[in-house]
Amino acid sequence: MKEILSSWKGRAVVVAALFYLLWQAWLSLSAPSKIAQSLSPGGDKVDLVVTLPFPPERFHVLVFQRYGRVSGTQENSVEVRGVRREDVRSIARHYWVKKVEPLGREGS
Repeated sequence: MKEILSSWKGRAVVVAALFYLLWQAWLSLSAPSKIAQSLSPGGDKVDLVVTLPFPPERFHVLVFQRYGRVSGTQENSVEVRGVRREDVRSIARHYWVKKVEPLGREGS
């Protein structure tokens, strides 16, 4: 370890790894605050409205398709249906996700 820290390249790698770990910790800690309290427990899958701070682009829609069926976009939000409950937190971990809420009955 002493040899790694003695060179500037080694210190740069250690600093980059530290920043990466801090970034991942921040994503994990901020995710629960983005998930609506009204997301009721129970059931295997949920329908969600994922709100972004900007209009979603193709990239964002493709990312959400990994978790469920994207049924539409409106302004700054994306409707994602059939999302497994264990994937809700994964969706909220994306830094560009503002909030995750259950899809209302009017969207059904």
